[in-house]
Amino acid sequence: MVTNTVTTVWKENMLFESDNTSGDTFFIDAPDEGIESKGLRPKSMMLASLAGCSGLDIVSLLKKMRAEVDDFKMVVHGELTDVHPKFYHKVAVEYHFYGTGLKEDKINKAVDLSVEKYCGVMEMFRQFADVKTEVYLHEQ
Repeated sequence: MVTNTVTTVWKENMLFESDNTSGDTFFIDAPDEGIESKGLRPKSMMLASLAGCSGLDIVSLLKKMRAEVDDFKMVVHGELTDVHPKFYHKVAVEYHFYGTGLKEDKINKAVDLSVEKYCGVMEMFRQFADVKTEVYLHEQ
C-alpha cells in the first residue's frame, strides 16, 4: 500500500506553500479584501486534480490506441452546496477533442476507461458528488 505525504506551510495572511510527492511546490491562497492573490484556491484545485488525473489517463490511452488528436482540453464545473461545510455535490466534466479524422470509438473508450476504471480522483469525487461526463469532438 502506498502512502503519499505532503507538507503545507503558512507563509503570510491566507497564503500557504505546499509540496507534492515529487517535491514540486505550489501556493494555496484565499486572499482577504485588498490583498493580492498569490495562489490557487483549494476547491478549484480539487476540480483541476480531477481533470489532471483523467487527462493523464486519456492521453496515455490514446497514445497506446494510436488515436491521435491535435488538441484536448477538459472543462470541469462543480456546484457547491449552500450550507457549510460547502462541498461539491454536482460535478460535470466536459472532454473536448480537436483534430482531423478523430477516431470517435477510441476516444470514447479512452474516456470510459479513465472514468470507470483508472482515475482514482474520479472515484473519490463519486463518494460525495453526482459526477456527469460528456465528450465533444471538434473536427477541424
